[in-house]
Amino acid sequence: MGFFVVKPISSVNGVIILPGDKSIACRSVIISAITASKTTIENFPANKDCLYAVGVFKKLGIKVEKNLNKGKPSIIVSGKGLYGFNKPKGPIFVGDSGTILRLVLGVLAGQSFKVGLTAGRSLSQRPMRRVTEPLRSMGARIKAKGKRPACRQAGKKAKLEEYPPLIIQGGGLRSITYKMPVASAQVKSAVLLAGLYAKGSTKVIEPIKTRDHTERMLKLFKADLKILRNTIVIKGARELVSPHKIYIPGDISSASFFLVLASILPNSRIRIRNVSLNPSRLGIIKALKRMGANIKTQNSYLPGRQAKPKTQNYEPMGDLLVKSSTLKGIKVRRADIPSLIDELPILMVAACYAKGKSIFEGVNELRVKETDRIKSMSENLSKMGASIEAVRARGAENIVIRGVKELIGSRVSSFGDHRTAMSMIIAGLNAKDRTLIDDIGCINKSFPNFLSILNLLIK
Repeated sequence: MGFFVVKPISSVNGVIILPGDKSIACRSVIISAITASKTTIENFPANKDCLYAVGVFKKLGIKVEKNLNKGKPSIIVSGKGLYGFNKPKGPIFVGDSGTILRLVLGVLAGQSFKVGLTAGRSLSQRPMRRVTEPLRSMGARIKAKGKRPACRQAGKKAKLEEYPPLIIQGGGLRSITYKMPVASAQVKSAVLLAGLYAKGSTKVIEPIKTRDHTERMLKLFKADLKILRNTIVIKGARELVSPHKIYIPGDISSASFFLVLASILPNSRIRIRNVSLNPSRLGIIKALKRMGANIKTQNSYLPGRQAKPKTQNYEPMGDLLVKSSTLKGIKVRRADIPSLIDELPILMVAACYAKGKSIFEGVNELRVKETDRIKSMSENLSKMGASIEAVRARGAENIVIRGVKELIGSRVSSFGDHRTAMSMIIAGLNAKDRTLIDDIGCINKSFPNFLSILNLLIK
């Protein structure tokens, strides 16, 4: 495949509507499937991850009707309740989505049959012990491919890490209190979903608050769930109740690329309609505003405080209006990282155009995403003339970026990672001379119509 060429542009202007939030959409499929009735999911994004989520539950005997070719994409999931799945004939392939694999493990932990889960090349390199350990403590039997980590802490014996493929035999779960050693919305969600099948109350204690899409959707489906600060409690042995229709707000992670592009390009103005404004996902907006970005929220809807739309009554959403501005360097602290972990690559691009120094603290988790995003972004941006370095401090990894006058077009790589690829396209649009990217097919994982929406804004 040849290089994808990105040419510099002068400005972007227009109004766009983005596909539904990938994180919310995947959860909507999973929770609808374990509910004993039909649920219509509107604004369903037809990206690879979400379609793999649909495929997983079709293999488990769930009927899913798709209507994705029109202006209002939707699916209808005919759920069968907590225990209505069929044992699949063979292993189930989940693609490269960590969200799907880890959350589905939570559901399968409650089933009475054995099933294998296989993954794509990228996901097969991502650690799974963080989710298999708590599920085993609840009573699930899980086998995984294991190998010892390359790095060991001084004076400590390294644990055997685990990777896909996985085989899980569920059933007979017991409730636990799980204090998470690492902040992870995926692990939290897996334990909460398994808690639906356990006797008594399962508690999850987070070290840092992470995105709460699972909790919101479980409440929407009438789960017995309570939240007190960083502790979430869910009672098991109770069937869920479908709201019958759900609307998936626009993806804030997808919006982040356009927020940065309009901020760094002069004479630009973009309105993004019906975007998810979940407080646990607003890290990118808060960081950009601290950098001096001109971003305003309009037409917002907050559940419980306003008349709810017919199909949207669980997640805040609204319009984002962004105009070009002059950015300055900031420090993003470790506690802020969970709220913008997926947006860090594009925020690094923004930091390259900001005056002064930007520091991103405690970004270790970027090493174990679809690719090593510290490596992918550092190598690519350095080729374009950025001043960027990874620095270790007190057991954590920080990224330091010093703003430059301009980036210079260069040959860069997507590293097979969708967020790296889209970030480099945005960087190239405001660079001097052309930027060549080796492969952008990976964008289909989360945002297959990224380029078509982008082209609507380029005059």
